[in-house]
Amino acid sequence: MVKFEKHTLSNGLRVLFHRDPDTPMAAFNLLYDVGARDEHPEQTGFAHLFEHLMFEGSVNVNGFDRHLQNAGGENNAFTTNDITNYYITLPAQNLETAFWLESDRMLGLAFSEEKLAIQKNVVAEEFMQSYLNQPYGDTWLLLRPLAYRRHPYRWATIGESIDHIRKVDLQQVKDFFVTHYQPGNAILTVTGNLDAEKVFRLAEKWFGELPGRPAMNRNLPSEPVQTAERRLVVERAVPSSQIYLAFHCPERGHPDFFATDLLSDLLANGESSRLVRKFVKEEKIFSEVNAYLTGSLDPGLFVVHAKLHGEITAGQAEEALWKALRDSSLGVPGELELEKVRNKVEAAHTFSESHALAKAMNLAYYELMGDADQLNQLMEKYRSVQPDRIREMALALFRPENASVLHYLAEGSK
Repeated sequence: MVKFEKHTLSNGLRVLFHRDPDTPMAAFNLLYDVGARDEHPEQTGFAHLFEHLMFEGSVNVNGFDRHLQNAGGENNAFTTNDITNYYITLPAQNLETAFWLESDRMLGLAFSEEKLAIQKNVVAEEFMQSYLNQPYGDTWLLLRPLAYRRHPYRWATIGESIDHIRKVDLQQVKDFFVTHYQPGNAILTVTGNLDAEKVFRLAEKWFGELPGRPAMNRNLPSEPVQTAERRLVVERAVPSSQIYLAFHCPERGHPDFFATDLLSDLLANGESSRLVRKFVKEEKIFSEVNAYLTGSLDPGLFVVHAKLHGEITAGQAEEALWKALRDSSLGVPGELELEKVRNKVEAAHTFSESHALAKAMNLAYYELMGDADQLNQLMEKYRSVQPDRIREMALALFRPENASVLHYLAEGSK
């Protein structure tokens, strides 16, 4: 159990603290409630670009990394379709350095045409190297718009087009900062062998006087119910062909998320899981098969992904997958099989709770979802899922009219 204390500043910043006596390090995590889903359709990739801009430093402090390294700290960040998350680890006695640096970035980022140009080039290069010039790199650039037609999950975090990044101007950057990077749109979590009173005092000292602004009115378009199968076939210069079946599924906060997540583990988590055992070990028609959820804050995707092996065609591979997914026994695991899956979930959850930074990130994320204490209720919710409900979710999900199918073929294999 991750015990925590919470304090909300007058400007809206939520501060959570968990005392971890087992480490000399402190984790400082600042989550902003903004991701790729909050972008304009003609300005995609903006949230990720802004993550890069934050490391250019603030108006008052030059050399963010230099000051942090002098305090024995490290930092990084990531952007998803839902959030942007900045994190720091450093010796607990130097925690105030993290408060100083992050509060100053929130107060005033150092904007300039030169810094914007540098980071636009960096992100454009990342787009080219990781998504366009990497084998299978454009998979999600293809799969997302195939599965989503209205919701902004239809573009990847990197953006829909490299041209969107290249066209960003300085005023757009400033407007984005004013809208999203403010105390009322952020959650700060701290873990370490510290005193709660000290942490909250530091929060008041460094963040308390930052101006708060009204929360953003998020009004995202809902994704219509899919009523017909969607297909896309592409050929690329890749070593082997792959296929993807993407099904619309509940969002992370939905009561059925837990049954759906257990279903994905039942299918393809570990050597004894059903699809791995059948297709990789016994029939040997796939070299690899995976099943996973995007786990989004809004309704997401359940993805089944297989790498073809030997002489099997994509059509044959898809047919085999559909047969397995529609098997009448799917989702009605025996007690031993279900317990094995639950134990893997619990082991992963327990492992995550052994790291101060992971606890800080998880507390922030579940606070964003409405209550950080949901983190402590996870295993109870997983263990309450009954086998019949897993079967019902399999029947609800694995329907052709709910499927977006991508055949990603090696050149010449079509």
